[in-house]
Amino acid sequence: MQHVIRLSDQFEIVAETEKPAAPSRVLKHGDTFSVFNHRGDMRPSESGEHGLFHDGTRYLSRFELMLGGQRPLLLSSTTSDDNIVFTANLTNADVRVDGRAILAHGEIHIFRSRLLCDGGCVERIRVSNFALHPIELPLAIRFDGDFADIFEVRGTRRERRGERLPDGHDGGVTLRYLGLDRVERRTQLRWSGPPIAVEENAVVFVMHLEPRASMTLEVAVGCERGDERWTAPSYADALVAARRAREALANDGTHLSTPNPRLDRWITRSTADLEMMMTETSCGPYPYAGIPWFSTPFGRDGIITAFELLWANPSVARGVLSFLADTQATSHSDAADAQPGKILHETRGGEMAALGEVPFGRYYGSVDATPLFVMLADAYAERTADLRLIDRLWPNIIAAVDWMQESGDLDGDGFIEYARRSESGLVQQGWKDSQDSVFYEDGTLAEAPIALCEVQGYAFAAWRGAARLAAIRGHRALADEWQARAERLRARFEESFWWEERGTYVIALDRDKRPCRVRSSNPGHCLFAGIVSPDRARRVAETLMSESSFAGWGIRTVASGEARYNPMSYHNGSIWPHDNALIAAGLARYGFTGAAARILDAMYDLSQVVDLHRLPELICGFHRRSEEHPTLYPVACAPQSWAAGALYLLLQASLGLTIDASARRVTFSRALLPPSIESLQITDLRVGEGALDLLVERHPQDVGVSVLRRTGEVDIIALK
Repeated sequence: MQHVIRLSDQFEIVAETEKPAAPSRVLKHGDTFSVFNHRGDMRPSESGEHGLFHDGTRYLSRFELMLGGQRPLLLSSTTSDDNIVFTANLTNADVRVDGRAILAHGEIHIFRSRLLCDGGCVERIRVSNFALHPIELPLAIRFDGDFADIFEVRGTRRERRGERLPDGHDGGVTLRYLGLDRVERRTQLRWSGPPIAVEENAVVFVMHLEPRASMTLEVAVGCERGDERWTAPSYADALVAARRAREALANDGTHLSTPNPRLDRWITRSTADLEMMMTETSCGPYPYAGIPWFSTPFGRDGIITAFELLWANPSVARGVLSFLADTQATSHSDAADAQPGKILHETRGGEMAALGEVPFGRYYGSVDATPLFVMLADAYAERTADLRLIDRLWPNIIAAVDWMQESGDLDGDGFIEYARRSESGLVQQGWKDSQDSVFYEDGTLAEAPIALCEVQGYAFAAWRGAARLAAIRGHRALADEWQARAERLRARFEESFWWEERGTYVIALDRDKRPCRVRSSNPGHCLFAGIVSPDRARRVAETLMSESSFAGWGIRTVASGEARYNPMSYHNGSIWPHDNALIAAGLARYGFTGAAARILDAMYDLSQVVDLHRLPELICGFHRRSEEHPTLYPVACAPQSWAAGALYLLLQASLGLTIDASARRVTFSRALLPPSIESLQITDLRVGEGALDLLVERHPQDVGVSVLRRTGEVDIIALK
């Protein structure tokens, strides 16, 4: 008999507080980020993720501006196109005494502008009087710091916490916390004008304003850890430094523009999001994964973002490869799910990681990051002909392929499988890492060790890529061995994963090599990796673009009708931009640029109806209806690096664009643009020592490519 869940008054249904309808505003600089509402306030009662965070800890959990004891009314707010400055326009509500309005609403204007700097935040507050008489009003800032670890903010409960130490008062306020890791963390609050009162968790200023007069106040908040000391910059100095740093990033790579202002807004926001998420490490720039939960290096996310940007800005791949080589595992650790040669899943700062309360200080629980690392190294070499980096990475590539054939394939069947070793690590270790993401056709969860279909595709591409790199380096015997291994894997994959009845590949094999017959987006990654036989590629494409999978806004992670399909789930029916971009690239690889252009068009439409034209981490997978907007996923990260980078890979896929630097060749194969994109200008596309400016114009059945500028010897080939 089927178990029935009955809900009645006697049972309490516990849920998180409903998120506000408007998305939060975010800023990021280096290892510091901030989340707040459209007024600019951080209010934990409104949204649990509000705050100023640094290196895995929330240093400021509350920051509210009050005018005469009331919250100001919001007029408008936005984030600048370059993601550096948040601005908000506010005004006063009616002020009444004994039932009489002594100050009508809308007579006081407050302009807030905020930006982040290294380890802190600086805000400028300008108050203007538009009343016909002088005013004197109190302006208060309420503040607090809970020093919560990012995992606590996400909902993890701790049995014990450190202790709040007495606040310091030395020209401002210093909030202090001593963690269980015996590290003191401090939040410095400083202001430019003298307050009339500094109370517990509040500072009060009095504004004396004649008609049409304005006053300006600057407030700086800094994060300190241990012996670190933070010096508050002025707003002007912080702005100049931030813009100079961002300009250096903006000048690196290819630029895209279009006469379509709506598309340009998507391009501008995606590019700015990628620049904001890019963080300078000791090994070069690395795209942190997403805000608020993943503002840290993730191996898989960094690699896929680098793939998305490879044609336009290969320097990102260089930074990602260098960082992941530097953090590659060199020993066994069950607690970290690590084996020699394995590539990092994520690394975290913060108290809980330092104490081992979570395993993510340096954690390796990704089954796919290691073959993806080798894939990216090969793709980077083809795109740039930079063999000096490959020479430097060669020991890391050898270690990675050794992991693939040893620890990654413990039963020796040629497939790469995973089963967690850490008690607190991830159960599922592919990109769909929800606990319920791998299941049989009846909905029962699969048992580990699990071999995911797309991971075998990545492994195939890694073996082939490693073989190409070995041949370039003169290791012919090794190249032949790895190429043969790739072909054996391809044959075994086709035999074990193909699902003839549905015209696609099963999502996975379980510990007994039993297939998990579920229609999913995962086979699209197999197209991307090139493991799919040409005669089956068309059927996979048709399945992916069928109504049960393609929901109008993009391809679902799991097709409707499957046992665990739920359009509101994280991985079992939702729509992810990066997933769609990889699928589009896979479709283009096999010549289906029309399908790739259709996905690009859907993502373009999505970009026009989300806040700031910023593609979120994911949306719900409900079927698109013309009169409805997409249903947003309530706790999606935005920005998310691989969602922002999706635009670049979608354009590349639609254009069938490939670049071979050693041959000095740019190829457009079966290039198409969707009806929403009439033309696209590509500026400073660098190929070896040469560079191109191109204009791509849409035609009914193909595109026209015009060379606006060419330096060096670079050939352009158009294939029909």
